[in-house]
Amino acid sequence: MDMNPPPVEELRRVDAELARLDARRAELLARRAWLLGVLYAPAGRAAAPPFPGVAAPAETSPRGAQNVLLTLGGILLAVAALAFTLVSWGSMGIAGRSAVLLAVTSAALAAPAVLLRRGLGSTAEAVGALGLVLTVLDAYALHRVALPGTDGLGYTAAAAAVLAGVWGGYGGLLRGLRLPLPAAVVAAQLPLPLGALAAGGGPAVVAWAAVLTAAADVLVLGRPSRSEVRVTAGVSAGVLAAWALLTGAGLSLTDPWTGAPLLLGCAALCLYAAGAARPAASTLATVAGLALVAAVAGPARAALPAEWAVPVYVVCGLALAALWRPVRAGWIPEAVRGGFGLAGGVVAGLGVLWALPPVLAGLLGPADRSAGLWSGTHAAPVPADYPATAALVLLLGAVAAATAGGPWGRWGAVVLGWSLLMALPVALELPYAAGIAVRLVATAAALGLAVRPGGPAHDRPEPVPGPAPVPERPEGAWGASWTAVTAGPVVPVAPGALLAWTGSAAGTASAVSALLLALDVRAATFGVLGVLLALFTAVAVLGGGAVRETAAGAAVLAAAGLVGAGAAAAGLSGAAAGLALLIVPAATAALAVRVRSVAAEVTGVAVGALALALTVPRPAALALALALGGVIAAATALRADRRRAASWTAGALFLAAAWVRLAVWGVTVPEAYTLPVTVPALVVGLLRRRRDPAASSWAAYGPGLAATLVPSLAAVWSDPHWTRPLLLGTGALAVTLLGARFRLQAPLVLGGAALVLVAAHELAPYVVQLVGALPRWLPPAAAGLLLLAVGATYERRLREARALRGRLARMR
Repeated sequence: MDMNPPPVEELRRVDAELARLDARRAELLARRAWLLGVLYAPAGRAAAPPFPGVAAPAETSPRGAQNVLLTLGGILLAVAALAFTLVSWGSMGIAGRSAVLLAVTSAALAAPAVLLRRGLGSTAEAVGALGLVLTVLDAYALHRVALPGTDGLGYTAAAAAVLAGVWGGYGGLLRGLRLPLPAAVVAAQLPLPLGALAAGGGPAVVAWAAVLTAAADVLVLGRPSRSEVRVTAGVSAGVLAAWALLTGAGLSLTDPWTGAPLLLGCAALCLYAAGAARPAASTLATVAGLALVAAVAGPARAALPAEWAVPVYVVCGLALAALWRPVRAGWIPEAVRGGFGLAGGVVAGLGVLWALPPVLAGLLGPADRSAGLWSGTHAAPVPADYPATAALVLLLGAVAAATAGGPWGRWGAVVLGWSLLMALPVALELPYAAGIAVRLVATAAALGLAVRPGGPAHDRPEPVPGPAPVPERPEGAWGASWTAVTAGPVVPVAPGALLAWTGSAAGTASAVSALLLALDVRAATFGVLGVLLALFTAVAVLGGGAVRETAAGAAVLAAAGLVGAGAAAAGLSGAAAGLALLIVPAATAALAVRVRSVAAEVTGVAVGALALALTVPRPAALALALALGGVIAAATALRADRRRAASWTAGALFLAAAWVRLAVWGVTVPEAYTLPVTVPALVVGLLRRRRDPAASSWAAYGPGLAATLVPSLAAVWSDPHWTRPLLLGTGALAVTLLGARFRLQAPLVLGGAALVLVAAHELAPYVVQLVGALPRWLPPAAAGLLLLAVGATYERRLREARALRGRLARMR
């Protein structure tokens, strides 16, 4: 029997063996090259591995894998112990239970000492954690077996104290373990609060227990210890102190005499902690300052009427912020000073926010009108029952800001002082006349800042090379926190310009409010408009920069309001009032010759547009208004810087006035409307060609000629008479001849086209009559002959067309 495989199978085996030998040979060659590199490599240079890229990098370190395994093992053991305690406990006697738990706990607590000596730190940590969990289970088992009748809260407090001591001593003995000491700190947070609850103490007692516990944590922070112990103590102290602060804040609203001592204790704790925790000293001082304000203001608020609550808090906050003065003696640290300043500023800022509704009511209340203009009915303030002490809060804020000094302090004093004036009519429920007077005083005072000596025209920031400097810290009650607020890079702002812009904006707002309120009475309207005109004119004359422009525009609006009010008082119609309003743009244009103000001119133009809109219902008055506007624009064109725009505006207004007047007269002839455009346009084109001979005739004469020829052609095709075609044809012939004479393309083309269309219009009836008289086969035959003739002479006609185009192109 032949045992040899088939040739195909044998060939496959041979190929596979050869491939294996080739792979082995390549591996050996690579190994040989690596060995040669090791032998002959320079000293200090490691050879590359023989098979780069073959071994995959490890996805975890041995230490990480060990920690994961130990953690999982500890968790499983803790779960097993918990299951044993809860499930299998009842199947054993008291002796067995105690023996098992004691043996397991003792073994778990003793094993880390041996493991640490052998250098197995991670294993010791895992077993030690298991031991801590077993001590908790021991405490639970002791309560279930030996002390089942004791109070749960009391027993938990006592057990937590014992466990804290045991864990602390255990961690002190085994310094290599990191978990027992933080666990002892966590357990130490429970005894006092739980004991207070077990003893039947109320919220204040429990909060005091939390404060004492947090104080112990702060003491731990002050001792040199491990970082994990300090972090645990700091977090625990923060949680307990926050709970106590919230409890104290709630009690200060319901039982101030109980909450005040608690808040003082929290404040003292925060101040002491500020010395132990330097990085958070400013934050802790801020919290302490807020607690001090609440502690002092709570009893004072309870002894006063309800409307005095916010002022009491504001006074206490400002008094706290004013503690910067004794700092110069050196007995208050810088961080504490900053925290106190920030806390006082926060309290004062919240008080100012509370006082804003009267300010908004005084500013926007007059806009809520329930009756018509000059009705004598005054709208009641929006928050009519708001406490009048809001004005006192604004006054305190303004005084504090002024005392602070510095540019930002002065700015705050200005804003709060203006807000006080706007709130007074609402807060004090002043009479109508007094309310207007106070608003006008606020307007005058605010605008006075815009024109004070050293305003924006004289108070400009100097360019600062390099990084922007930190602004000067104000020397006031909030100066302590200024350094922290302005620590980053800032862009220097001129204090004078800031005050000027603020004064201009505030003055404009209060002026609008005063005017809206004055619209209730006719005499008040005229009086307020007159005062505002005087104030804004003075600012426009004395001010500078953007403030001057804003005031100039407002003065023009006030003048327009006076004219409009006068027209309404005289009983004039809308069109007559529009004609009267043209006095304002006329006066603005006249004054612009000496006093240049873009805002005033733009506002005058807007008033002129309003005047034209009022005259639209009466076309005759509209024509007169357009003509007067053209006169004003023509007068403005005398100025070199306004000549171009004003000239075009004047021409457009005059043209519109002429058209409206023609429409009023019932003129329907289109040439009456187009010739007033064509003649000036051709004159302007002629002057342009004289000044610039290279200018195209289309740009110089095209618009003027088209303005008359196109509408006239449209009228010719609808006019049955012979007069218009004759006149238009004559004019078109004259234009064509002039274009040919002076070699001008636009007149030649436009005139010729108009002449051809007029001739076609005149010949059209005869052509129609002739076509109607001829046989029906004749027009198609004539068209065919024409096409044959054109086709036969196509090349010559094309040369003639090109020559004609060249001649036209040579014209201008």
